[in-house]
Amino acid sequence: MKNPLESLVYALEKYPERIEIAPVEKVLVGSARQNAKRPAYVKLAVPDGVVKALRGSADKRRDLLLLVQIPKEVLERSESRIILPGEAV
Repeated sequence: MKNPLESLVYALEKYPERIEIAPVEKVLVGSARQNAKRPAYVKLAVPDGVVKALRGSADKRRDLLLLVQIPKEVLERSESRIILPGEAV
């Protein structure tokens, strides 16, 4: 598999209409912080096709499912009208 970041950038540039995006808080049905007995986890409600693709055999072609975190600072910069050095395109 290619680098997931490269795959994401390519998909966003070439096929943005085919990408499905759902903020985790919209599909979150359970979560727990880490403790001595188990790791932290999140439980998400997703379509059955997503689960089927994740649990299928490794030799079958699957979609790439990513969990992407965008830092708060980046979100704030995306809403700012001030352009900092290095951000000019």
